[in-house]
Amino acid sequence: MSTPAGGGAEVLAITANDGVVLARQKTRALAQQCRLSLVEQTKLVTAASELARNTLIYGGGGTMTAALVEERGRRGVRLVFADQGPGIADVDLAMTDGWTSGSGMGLGLSGSRRLVDDFVLDTAPGAGTTVTITKWAR
Repeated sequence: MSTPAGGGAEVLAITANDGVVLARQKTRALAQQCRLSLVEQTKLVTAASELARNTLIYGGGGTMTAALVEERGRRGVRLVFADQGPGIADVDLAMTDGWTSGSGMGLGLSGSRRLVDDFVLDTAPGAGTTVTITKWAR
């Protein structure tokens, strides 16, 4: 079980493009605070940007909950993207590299999974989608 480190979680609304920008900025600030390397910061911010955009475009908007966490002596950044949209009907297909349900490059979910250490997708048709990602300091 992870515990928040250093002040708890912050919830950001993702209801317009500026929410995506704020999600990236908050992610970068937490990654720096956690002392992730520049490469690891970039990976986490890229994943956060993709997931925030998915939350807005496919989920109709939602939230990003961001926190520093500690688990088994490790420090990391955990981000939870949640929406009340239509959910993902075919998770296997959605996680396939190159597949897209829109006009994007098809790198959102599968690419984000590769960029982080922990990736959990919880979705069901009609029940929205929650994606939890964590990047651990090395």
